[in-house]
Amino acid sequence: MKLVLVSGYSGSGKSVALKALEDAGYFAVDNLPAAMVEGLLRELAGVKQIAVAIDIRAGESVGALPALVSGLRDRGVDCRLLFVEASDEAIARRFAETRRPHPLAERVSGGVQACIGEERRLLADIAELGHRMDTSGVNANRLRDWIKDWLQLDRSRISLTLQSFGFKHGIPLDADMVFDVRFLPNPYYDTTLRPLTGRDEPVKKFLQADADVAKFIDDVARFLDRWLPSFVRDHRAAVTVAIGCTGGQHRSVYISEQLAARFREKQQVLVRHRDIH
Repeated sequence: MKLVLVSGYSGSGKSVALKALEDAGYFAVDNLPAAMVEGLLRELAGVKQIAVAIDIRAGESVGALPALVSGLRDRGVDCRLLFVEASDEAIARRFAETRRPHPLAERVSGGVQACIGEERRLLADIAELGHRMDTSGVNANRLRDWIKDWLQLDRSRISLTLQSFGFKHGIPLDADMVFDVRFLPNPYYDTTLRPLTGRDEPVKKFLQADADVAKFIDDVARFLDRWLPSFVRDHRAAVTVAIGCTGGQHRSVYISEQLAARFREKQQVLVRHRDIH
């Protein structure tokens, strides 16, 4: 049996994530109290892939999630936790667009922003247990693609995510490390390169021609080589390294791709380009 537990903040995209898992062949159950997971697994003993969403809608039961995950893993259950999150602004906008009340609206006064803050406090410990995905600037199709890639990883090994982003769109919430590459030459100022991305050959040639770009990639690669084993010893399931330039189109994309190429033979690597449109 493969079990994926989906948690995260209201309005962050958990429903999309659960539906993506269902489309991938998982038996999906939404809004289940943590105390009922063990019973569900017994009832579905013959089902090979199960996905369960556990979040603040289950009340205080969500606080039992860390102990549940630890206990399942100790018993040898193939259990993964996906934590979906988004910025306060993105979550508030989504609630305004759908005109749905926040699940904590009846318990917390002060409007949706107060509810978001309280939910962050209640789920703070859970966010660190699994693989985090920040959906702030991400549409549903891209989130489905990210989950599809994530499901293909070996669950017994740590995964390294290299994510490009643009600082003008905000720093990814799921980043464990952030590197700023805005000091490097910017292809944006070449009008022939502006509409392209760091995956296109002309942009690659532009950046390869600058020695500082290569030095920076070498320095980050050495840093990761030295310190990733410490994350493994700490039993981390995933590490996300965010590479940021101004708009998230050129430099950060190119450097993320270059680092991914270096580490694919050593680690499980995911590449995400948040702000390529």
